Parts: sequence; C-alpha cells; structure tokens
Amino acid sequence: MPGFLSKFYQKVDEKGRLLIPSKLRSILQKNYNSNTLYITLAAFDKCLHVYPLEEWQKLEEKVRGLPRSKKSVKYFTRRVIASAHECELDKQGRILIPADLREDANINGEIAIVGSIDKIELWNRTEWDRVQDPANIDAEAYEAELAEMGL
Repeated sequence: MPGFLSKFYQKVDEKGRLLIPSKLRSILQKNYNSNTLYITLAAFDKCLHVYPLEEWQKLEEKVRGLPRSKKSVKYFTRRVIASAHECELDKQGRILIPADLREDANINGEIAIVGSIDKIELWNRTEWDRVQDPANIDAEAYEAELAEMGL
C-alpha cells in the first residue's frame, strides 16, 4: 500500500480551506475508507499534520499505552492530541484548516503540502524552504545516522 508522497505548493483560500492535491486524494481513496481527517500541530516542527482516520486511531492507541507521568508524553499529549480537530474532505477535495491551527503554524500565503508516508504535512512555504535546505543541517551526522538505520 503506497503512502503519501510528493510535495505541492498552493495557497489556503480566504476562508481557511485547502484543496488537497488529487495525487494525495487518490491515496486517501485507495488506502482509507473514510473522508474523515484529523489535523493537528506537529510535536516539534512549526507545521501541521493531517492524518487519515485510521492513522489517527493508531496514534491514539500508541499514546494510550504510554506512561502519562513522563514529561515527554505530557508534552506530546498537550501539543498534538489537544490541538487536534476532526475535519471532513468536502466534495471538491478541500479541508477547512481551523483558524487557531493556521495561526500557530503560520499557515498563510503560499504553503507546502508534503506527503509523509502515513500523514500529510502542511508548512508555511518560507519555513519549509528553510528546514529542508541541506545548508541548514549537519549533513554528515544525518548521513551517518541514516546509514546506521540502513538508509
């Protein structure tokens, strides 16, 4: 089952709606049997994550099994789970991004829509350009770490 791939650039409309690119909608239709999506803040990046219902349920189950007394679990629950909004893909293939999430992730103007295997990431285009630029990372360290994992 192929996951979400590719990146696309487009704008959120004045009402906060975003057209999900047809390539990503096709993955939603083939792999998931629901138009229900969950949109939430990312745990550590200044972007949004969009999960199909099935993937969101898997994430919730993982969180349920974690010790709630750990600071990292509290942070994750407060940042990701608490910020989640359920939304529906409309007949035109759009989702409504809630205003609070648009504000928190600076989703305005041109955005990058990025396939990330089990979810879709939504980035402010300027922020996306910054974080994915190889000049802004420790390429040697990343390369070594990925090689250790077989990539």
